[in-house]
Amino acid sequence: MKAVFTIIIIFLAFSSHAQRIKDLADVAGVRSNQLIGYGLVVGLPGTGEQSPFTEQSFKTMLSNFGITMPENLKPKIKNVAAVAVHAELQAFKKPGQTIDITVSSMGSAQSLRGGTLLQTILMGIDGNAYAVAQGSLVVSGLGADGLDGSKVIVNTPTVGRISNGATVEREVKSPFATGDYITFNLQHSDFTTAQRLSDTINDLIAGSARAIDATSVQVTAPRDIADRVSFLSVLENLEFEPDSSSAKIIVNSRTGTIVIGSEVRLMPAAITHGGITVSINEVQDVSQPNAFAEGETVVTEQSAVNVTQSDARMFVFKPGVTLNTLVRAINEVGAGPGDVMAILEALDQAGAIRGELIII
Repeated sequence: MKAVFTIIIIFLAFSSHAQRIKDLADVAGVRSNQLIGYGLVVGLPGTGEQSPFTEQSFKTMLSNFGITMPENLKPKIKNVAAVAVHAELQAFKKPGQTIDITVSSMGSAQSLRGGTLLQTILMGIDGNAYAVAQGSLVVSGLGADGLDGSKVIVNTPTVGRISNGATVEREVKSPFATGDYITFNLQHSDFTTAQRLSDTINDLIAGSARAIDATSVQVTAPRDIADRVSFLSVLENLEFEPDSSSAKIIVNSRTGTIVIGSEVRLMPAAITHGGITVSINEVQDVSQPNAFAEGETVVTEQSAVNVTQSDARMFVFKPGVTLNTLVRAINEVGAGPGDVMAILEALDQAGAIRGELIII
């Protein structure tokens, strides 16, 4: 049986036109923060769970409202589910504003569809409460069970979202307004790009910027917060041309996807491609003696072995051959994804690729 692969060859290259600083770099200190909380989803149509920690959480919630349940009484609550709630608190979010939240089942609940999240405190890594979440869930997944035990699940019914489901109660202090500098951090580290970013800012305000490594460019900024905001709004819209990325070939051996950077070059090399296919068919033959002869009817095995060799072709690369030539030659040979991977690995081992081969 032949395995079927899919191959996608993508040419990676920076566009020739300039790009804005805000599209290539982030401002140090201007970042989101992760929040997490534990809560209960109620109102489920019998798709909840009955676990010890769910029962404990349910009793604790009732006790907060002054309702005490006997210790020996175990409530049968199949319309309640214990959930984890998480969210991203974006930079500069103020108290009273809202953020989106994701709600995920923590136990054996079959589905959260139709449920409502009760008031849940969302905390940061420092242990402080930053938001309070509550609301009706939107669940895209669904599931159905048959009497014979069969089950059909579409998407994920145990995860839901609530748009604007949490209200911010505490602001995260940002270092943006402190210090004498603003630092731009490139999304993709590159020494040449960092220097070009620095030169672009210095062309506007001489001596204000300096590249401190392959990622960060430090810029002298006004101390007054209003002036700093105005200053940054001008800088982030400056345009410059980033340097092209380093030569890389990315091979995903599981999916057959191959991504080749436009900067990849080949040294002199010769490649031959061909294959031998061996097929063996077993045929049973019945051997029967003549009517007047002695002997027994027997079944014998007959093997038919066929060897087929495909046309082997060789193509030669000259120094400095580009990616387009490589792809065109491989396509003419008719190589499949597995063969392309083998060819690339062989070229890399021969030192004929000017670039990094990464197999994931």
